[in-house]
Amino acid sequence: MMMRLLLACACLWLAACSPTASTSLSERLVSPGGASPLLDQAHIAATIATLPNRNGYVTSSEDVRLFWRAFDAGDYGLRYRYARPRHEGGGPVDMDLRLEPPRPFHARAPRGTVVLLHGWMMSGDAMLPWSLQLAQSGYRVITIDLRNHGHSGGGPAGYGTVESDEVIDVIRALRAAGEVQGPLYLFGVSYGAATALFAAEKLGDDVQGVVAMESFANAGDAIRSMIPHLLASQPHGWQAQAVAAYARWRYADQDMDAVIAAANRRLGVDLDQVDVSRAVAASRACVLLLHGDEDQHIRVDQGRRLAQASPRAHYIEMRGEDHITLPMRIDLLGGIVDDWMSRDVSAPDGLCPAPRLPLEANFMALAQGVGGSNG
Repeated sequence: MMMRLLLACACLWLAACSPTASTSLSERLVSPGGASPLLDQAHIAATIATLPNRNGYVTSSEDVRLFWRAFDAGDYGLRYRYARPRHEGGGPVDMDLRLEPPRPFHARAPRGTVVLLHGWMMSGDAMLPWSLQLAQSGYRVITIDLRNHGHSGGGPAGYGTVESDEVIDVIRALRAAGEVQGPLYLFGVSYGAATALFAAEKLGDDVQGVVAMESFANAGDAIRSMIPHLLASQPHGWQAQAVAAYARWRYADQDMDAVIAAANRRLGVDLDQVDVSRAVAASRACVLLLHGDEDQHIRVDQGRRLAQASPRAHYIEMRGEDHITLPMRIDLLGGIVDDWMSRDVSAPDGLCPAPRLPLEANFMALAQGVGGSNG
């Protein structure tokens, strides 16, 4: 079955900055205001409806209903082909994804459980390619819609601090229900990566390892670099150009320190103190950090700072990849992640294995190493 699965950047704010949207940047920081309009949600939902899965809700300790979806380990007939997308113009980016699941589907006993956490203005369902890749590798995969996203309820954003507590609420409820089995791994992209790293610190020995792709190291620093980049973008097409022009007219002259201070008052969180590096340093789990050297949304220096935080962290910086393309490189990264998790679970206590890169990925790795050794 041939499908075109549309994906969007985890932090693509310009598409949401229309005259009917929020009138202040600080409000955007408090809540994303819905899903990215570049997500073809109907197409994704239709695809998921053809696949065996389970889903439900867990109410967090903060009284937010959180949606989860589980895919069993097994053969989904996944065939994936990557072609570098043209996304600079603000249009949807696509990938060639073929699914030919056997009928009937036979679930396998899982090697462990991977919890997938999405980025800003995304949802767990947008992680479908990685869900199926990991499920075919033998893991039960659980996606969680973070607060303000997907099918979950709302509340002030916490930039991983509050969300990680709610992820833990879901994990504990699902473990009690038998959905979480075996060694537990957390896998997050961008905002979800920061959330995963905070959750791993809090869960201690309950987490075997974390795959963190494109995480920020400090929320305030990331916002100060991300928003000017988005406002400076020059998309193609008259509609995208009109949205970008409006966003620049409305937001370009705002003082970012004042915007962050206003958001802090609304959130009750000091964004400059949301320090993911500290969580990495305190975590007892092994950590695999992935970043693209052309990422302008969460700049690569953020990934390098995380890599310096702990000797239990291994870091891969991929040449030529940016915030949109890196999560799509399942062709290169799928096997690396699977191999790393397989060796991590059998490693002697206290040791974290280095990722092994095949020839093509090794050529594209601009920098790699153990925490404390990366510049």
